[in-house]
Amino acid sequence: MAGSVAALVLAVGGGGAWWLTRGDGDPLAGRPRVSDDAAGLSYAIPEGWEHSDRDKLIGAFTSSVGTSGDDREGGSTVLAGRAGAIPEEALKPRAERAARSNAVFFAPDGRSVQEESRATEVSGRPAHTVVLRLDDGKGGVGHLRMTVVKVDDSRSAFLLGIAQPAGPGERRTVDAVLESAAVK
Repeated sequence: MAGSVAALVLAVGGGGAWWLTRGDGDPLAGRPRVSDDAAGLSYAIPEGWEHSDRDKLIGAFTSSVGTSGDDREGGSTVLAGRAGAIPEEALKPRAERAARSNAVFFAPDGRSVQEESRATEVSGRPAHTVVLRLDDGKGGVGHLRMTVVKVDDSRSAFLLGIAQPAGPGERRTVDAVLESAAVK
């Protein structure tokens, strides 16, 4: 009887340990990271993506990573930037407005539809994430995800991810990069 109980405890304990450690797996675990001192964020670089030089970016952005669009139209990119202080209660409207503004910039001939808007945290700091589906006006669909983070009382930062065209793999990768964000 004691042997049966011990076997049951081991089986349940082992199954519990498997359940607790299985996770969904971080697809970017162990990958190199961008360390963006200007934005105060770091984020993972997916396999096959490249970190762009800051001098290639417009002033609103402080760092970026992305795929090469050489072999196809479009591509995926994640851009980081910084902004002034945003009170926690203003994160949602500011994130939604910034996401819509970027949708117009990246798909000027199309329209966007908000698919998600939710409060979240990055490294324990308050943040807000917005997801938009982009219609480029030519039958193509894109994916835009933006997270705005209250870094501290004097500044905020953001990550903006875009996939065009937006297949399931591209969306998952862009989302994983934003989810890998950490406040430095």
